[in-house]
Amino acid sequence: MLSFEPSLDYVVTKVPRWDLSKFEGVSTNIGTAMKSVGEVMGIGRTWEESMQKAMRMVDPSVAGFEPRRQDRFATAALDEVLKNPTDRRVFAIAQGLYDQTRSVKDLHNLTNVDNW
Repeated sequence: MLSFEPSLDYVVTKVPRWDLSKFEGVSTNIGTAMKSVGEVMGIGRTWEESMQKAMRMVDPSVAGFEPRRQDRFATAALDEVLKNPTDRRVFAIAQGLYDQTRSVKDLHNLTNVDNW
């Protein structure tokens, strides 16, 4: 009988793909009953690596967890996008961190996303 303990040497991150811009007249606000048009999965040795891969699959025009060029928000607009869940919220979170205009605590207070 062969017995072994499998080692976990990878992390999987699944991210919903909203892609609502291809439908005319559809609200971009998302809620608990909202269904995505699909999802992507990133696999890596660390959470950061798997998140980067998943974000590249959500939108091939970005290099990972970073703001999209077409979604650059002014300071007041950034807070509004962070407060209200939309299909662009993850890119607004990335902008706040990338531009160092929002701390993790500020982002948590605006989005209620866990600090981890």
